[in-house]
Amino acid sequence: MKNRAGEYCANLTGELQYKSFVPKPLPPQPPIEIDAETVDLLSKTNRSIGILEGRSRQIPDIELFVSMYVRKEALLSSQIEGTQATLDDILDPRVEQNTNRDVAEVVNYVKASQYAKARLKELPICNRLIREIHKVLMQEVRGEEKCPGEFRRSQNWLGPAGSTLTNARYIPPNPDDMLEAMSDLEKFINHEDELDPLIKIALIHYQFETIHPFLDGNGRIGRLLVNLFLMEKKLLSYETLYISYFLKRNRIEYYDRLTEVRTKGNFEQWIKFFLLAINESALDAILTIGELMKLHDKNIKVVENTGRAAKTIKKVFNYLEGCPIIDISKTSQELGLSFNAVASAVKRLIQLGILKQTENVQRNRVFAYEEYLSILRKGS
Repeated sequence: MKNRAGEYCANLTGELQYKSFVPKPLPPQPPIEIDAETVDLLSKTNRSIGILEGRSRQIPDIELFVSMYVRKEALLSSQIEGTQATLDDILDPRVEQNTNRDVAEVVNYVKASQYAKARLKELPICNRLIREIHKVLMQEVRGEEKCPGEFRRSQNWLGPAGSTLTNARYIPPNPDDMLEAMSDLEKFINHEDELDPLIKIALIHYQFETIHPFLDGNGRIGRLLVNLFLMEKKLLSYETLYISYFLKRNRIEYYDRLTEVRTKGNFEQWIKFFLLAINESALDAILTIGELMKLHDKNIKVVENTGRAAKTIKKVFNYLEGCPIIDISKTSQELGLSFNAVASAVKRLIQLGILKQTENVQRNRVFAYEEYLSILRKGS
């Protein structure tokens, strides 16, 4: 029986011959079988996404909050690719001065995500947009020699370090087949059909990872597309879903299930896995939002009862919810307050138990909003 996901075709001849995968266009034929388990998962996941969207609309300063969330997703997504960085590295107020390549990769993911959201107002999700996002992602980091913003013109393969075309775990389509597959995928993304958007994004993510159109950064772009598609379909208004946390915890199963589609055409098991990933990620995000809002409400009451200096202290406190690790001089510049005003607000926030000093270097002291950070550090 033919595999409805695609088939392998031979390239080159003789000793150089290898086989690359050629995916069939989406949607799969014969169509996806939706059993009772899938229906149940689908309704649960749609409900979780609805609750997440509702909760995110209640957050006092959603933009600040989302900037933190995007940084966490960026970190987790980059960690799946082997990037060695922590949340504290990314939030360091001096990240611009003492950035290393690992941190730069995460910072670029944040920039790519913000760029993608802004561009979505002007462009639908299409190959041009995908290439533009890739260019931002790969700017001046590892892999920048691998054609940022351009689909590959050579064969790539997946496997452990040191593997070659002869012993690769998976060989994506050759450059010609890849271009055709990306053109088909673009049509599928933008075609109005009866598929539930959550099933559709499961198929899009699978297909994108299978095509692997870039020489580097495919995983990160593929995960970034999830929030982007849900925003385009108006299921989410903000990038509040971090699916990388689930995929990082279930990395082996994630790769195995992608392989199961390529080898057996079994899209159904992949869709169930992906729905589970989105549902758990949404529930996790709802929980995190709840914890952060509770913390905000508790501390804002304390801050508002600080007498004459309350206005300045509140300004610094609000700033902490977007930058939970601060130094005084950068904070005073960002807020347009004097160094001394920020210094005394920080001193008061330490007395109130909201801030903690993290470094004992007198000249360049750094302060952290520890309770806030401990909620966000989960999984990272």
